[in-house]
Amino acid sequence: MTTIGVLECDHVADRHRGIAGDYTDMFAALFASHVPGLDLVPVDVVGGELPASPHDCAGWVCTGSRHSVYDGLDWIEPLAGFVREVRDAGAPFAGVCFGHQLLAHALGGEVARAASGWGAGVLRVTVEQRAPWMRPPADALAVHFMHQDQVVKLPPGAVALGRADHCPVAVMQAAPAMVGVQPHPEFTTAYTDALLRERVARIGDEAVAAARAGLSQPTDEATVARWLGQVLTSG
Repeated sequence: MTTIGVLECDHVADRHRGIAGDYTDMFAALFASHVPGLDLVPVDVVGGELPASPHDCAGWVCTGSRHSVYDGLDWIEPLAGFVREVRDAGAPFAGVCFGHQLLAHALGGEVARAASGWGAGVLRVTVEQRAPWMRPPADALAVHFMHQDQVVKLPPGAVALGRADHCPVAVMQAAPAMVGVQPHPEFTTAYTDALLRERVARIGDEAVAAARAGLSQPTDEATVARWLGQVLTSG
């Protein structure tokens, strides 16, 4: 088994825990189905925990969050510092949604509220450039999204590999073993639907109705999971 640390930047609300558990549970279910052999260990970063060393685990997953990387919360910059330690150690890292944005922020990029508004529901990612870890290959993916912020400036040396209509940097490689994805491959349809139903006032009636109507379409979380698995086991 390969031990992967899950840097928990938030927790699923108690009222939604019955759907698919907490975020580490969602990633565990995703990888168990598509990348067997990973042992996920949660690290409650939002609760004040931080790994002692980037070598504590074979690789790292950084989760989504309700917070923004520019919020100034007392755990964000220490986590950004740890991300830089991971880079310097050459350890594998996969950032998802907030984790993707934090990767850009930590390494010198820029994150801001998207001018286009919320990206929510199942949306299409177009692959513009392929990396060796993108196996199996795909030209486009349908994946769950749920975000307001996005990467607006890449860190030095980073490459945007995939884009969505509303999000120019949907997939990013920031270092040889460090990638970020804006969508949520770990989300289930039921969990995305629960978030949409309670965020009507924030996202808008029409946008939520359109997003919920699209939840029945097939999604490609299996491909994204295998891509992330290639990165996380590359160390």
